[in-house]
Amino acid sequence: MTRTAAEIGAGLAPARAPRPIREGERIHVVGIAGAGASAAGLLARAAGASVSGCDRGGSSPYTAALEAAGIEIEWRHDAEHIARWRPERLAVTKALTAVAPDHPELAAARAAGIALEPWQQVIADAARTTGQRLVAVAGTHGKSTSASWLVEMLTRAGRDPSAFVGALLPADIAGDVGRGHPATARWGRGADFVVEADEYAGNFDPFRPVVAVLVTAEWDHPDVFADEDAVLDAFAAWLRGAEGSRRPAPVIVANVGRAGVRGVLERLGEPRGPLFPVALVEGPQEVLAQAGALVGPYVVGTGAGPTGTEARFLAGAVVASEPERTRLRIGGLPDGPAEVDLRVPGRHNAENALAVAGAALMLGLSQSEIIDGLEAFAGASRRLELKGEVGGVAVLDDYGHHPTAIRATLEAARQRYPGRRLWAVYEPLTYHRTAAMLEAFADALALADRVAVADIWSGRDPDTTVTSPAALADAVQRRRPTIASASGSVEETAARLAGQVRPGDVVVVMGGGRSYRIAELLLERLAAASLH
Repeated sequence: MTRTAAEIGAGLAPARAPRPIREGERIHVVGIAGAGASAAGLLARAAGASVSGCDRGGSSPYTAALEAAGIEIEWRHDAEHIARWRPERLAVTKALTAVAPDHPELAAARAAGIALEPWQQVIADAARTTGQRLVAVAGTHGKSTSASWLVEMLTRAGRDPSAFVGALLPADIAGDVGRGHPATARWGRGADFVVEADEYAGNFDPFRPVVAVLVTAEWDHPDVFADEDAVLDAFAAWLRGAEGSRRPAPVIVANVGRAGVRGVLERLGEPRGPLFPVALVEGPQEVLAQAGALVGPYVVGTGAGPTGTEARFLAGAVVASEPERTRLRIGGLPDGPAEVDLRVPGRHNAENALAVAGAALMLGLSQSEIIDGLEAFAGASRRLELKGEVGGVAVLDDYGHHPTAIRATLEAARQRYPGRRLWAVYEPLTYHRTAAMLEAFADALALADRVAVADIWSGRDPDTTVTSPAALADAVQRRRPTIASASGSVEETAARLAGQVRPGDVVVVMGGGRSYRIAELLLERLAAASLH
């Protein structure tokens, strides 16, 4: 069932122009243990607001920084919170409004005349408070990695950005806002505020960027978008809306090597600002010319970026793929072509690198700063992140929850660990996505040597009857018999794996929800077994 963005965010105020957060403004964050909502709490606190929060899901990898910041959190949703904290506005996760728009806590706020807004609005307001220029990184895939990469590059270059990223930034990058903990936010005093801009149900609507980076675009979120055309229309509408604001038209850094991105540009028509195309092409020779052919008629904007940097083609080609590096040749840089050794595997990360380099050029970084930043980046959290190796079994954690992302993750794992038996352990993220893309999921998971499908994380699903873990495991079995099974809960999955893996195996745990616990519990069980 497809629902409109208004139905998903029922009761929330529509996106508005950002305004500064007032010193002492009381903001209550509903669903604060989530990646984005936790960033809203941290950034509001850094901007001078008095912040409280609640979440019925309990603590998460994102809450240590909140607790270190002294933000008071209740582990339930309760109407009593409104009387207790007397907030002036609620920042709300759509995971709640999608399934319980009339929850008593939300109803109590409405009865008291308190504004209800998506948490993305608070982040946009935080950026308005700092006065920094907004850099929005968008895309169906790659936005967390690319945003993390750009933030780390700016930080290492001494540019001191602020940020919201959907993946945990390392403690040294998160800085003071994390108070010694990894966090999804950063508060800096430089020129730029980087945000991850998500297309789901209008989540990116509050963001009015000066630079917009579009990494990928394809069908996802089938509960909101009926087909790929609807997704591409949404990206184009957001970019067009950004152009329609009173602020200067954004520079658009677009990965035109992807058909979906080219489709967005076709819908966008001629933008008022410059278009900066990037593309990954085949072969090390003539990469710039090949990129020009890819872009073709889509080069419809010219001129200088926000720092006066002239827009140009930026093209790259992978010239070596080895376990410990991917060598990327980049053409179109100001000082001439360069080769960089990326520490993150996979073709998709070479594309991410080009998008990051394009954005960095538009923000005024030098070629040497860009190359240094590309080569220093070790990866975003929960993006093929090695959690440990015990008894010869490597266990990795990844947020992949879409067929394209799963395929790219497994291919990258093959690059990093050639010749080893590969497990794909997947906790599907939402019933509606699993049902709509079941055959594509099966195609991607069948790239592994063994597959375990854990119970589905329902998230914002109103209907949990449309499919099952067994249905997905059976679809994999039809492609490669005897390799797949439904493995039960997170805890049951970890226990079963501990008895099935063998030295030399590589276990890639993927999904949203609580999938990260599979990796943690598996390592604990393997470590305990090694002591006996």
